[in-house]
Amino acid sequence: MLTPGAAHASFDGHGGKGDDGKGHQTINASVGVQYDKSKNGTGTSGHPTGSLKPVGNWTPPACWYQPTYTPAELKKSSEGVWAEQSPSWEWISGQKDKYQDGHPYTDFNMDKTGKGYWWSGYSPPENGGMAGADSCNDEPFWVDLGDPPPPEHKNAVTPEVLAELAYREILIPTGDAMINPAGKQGVNIPTWVWMDSTVFHPVSVTAFLPAYNVSATTTARPTGIQIRPRTPYAQTYPASGKCKGTGTAWTPGAGNVPPCGVVFLKDSGKGTYTLDVTVTWQISWTGTGHPNPQRMQDGTFVSHQTVTVREIQTVNR
Repeated sequence: MLTPGAAHASFDGHGGKGDDGKGHQTINASVGVQYDKSKNGTGTSGHPTGSLKPVGNWTPPACWYQPTYTPAELKKSSEGVWAEQSPSWEWISGQKDKYQDGHPYTDFNMDKTGKGYWWSGYSPPENGGMAGADSCNDEPFWVDLGDPPPPEHKNAVTPEVLAELAYREILIPTGDAMINPAGKQGVNIPTWVWMDSTVFHPVSVTAFLPAYNVSATTTARPTGIQIRPRTPYAQTYPASGKCKGTGTAWTPGAGNVPPCGVVFLKDSGKGTYTLDVTVTWQISWTGTGHPNPQRMQDGTFVSHQTVTVREIQTVNR
């Protein structure tokens, strides 16, 4: 049997109220997790954005527990469920005992109105089908303003969980690497590779709970690139393809051996080669009670760009 929160909660997480499937507005949406994305990647100036892929098996939580109901809202929602024919009398009796009759709550904590909220599980619609999205099934529980949520509820929102939720919202600048020579490449001529620092710059997202004055800001910084030409007829610099930082921009007179680049050893014929450039983003967060940056799982994004390589012919007279 669904709990009152699971049966009726439909919080959209973006400042609007959800409904219970019958058109009844039931949830105080303004108290759930909110986001400040003013410093996120924007995709302006013709440069697209994309989501980070965490390194390894870690992923941000697909569902979490957040403030959802005032006492009056949970009372109205629960009494609506109790009035339906589908719940069993045993279940209704247990719910009344827990939330209404003092074991442990009395009258849905109506005497604490304005001093806290009922929390329940939430997963945004876009997480549907994601592993773990339907696992936040604990019955609604009370949290006083200024208090942390009880630790037994996994992924109940804390500064750490807010940092993880902000991670999922980050949009990083994407696009091809800069190369020199630009355009077609020549056989045995070094190609410099680097990322444009005016495009590939730090971005951040802040997640917060307004009523509880808790927040966390997650920041992504591009810290390294790895180049991989998809042809055996190429040599990378350095040999591992793992460049220092995000590469070095070519300048006139810079020399023949690039600190980050590739030399193609054979022309691409009538086709092209594919050059994969993986940008590694270092992720950290700060937040309530955590003024010093805390490291999180690095993220990556891969650019696949085509390169035309030609044999340069010279004629001696």
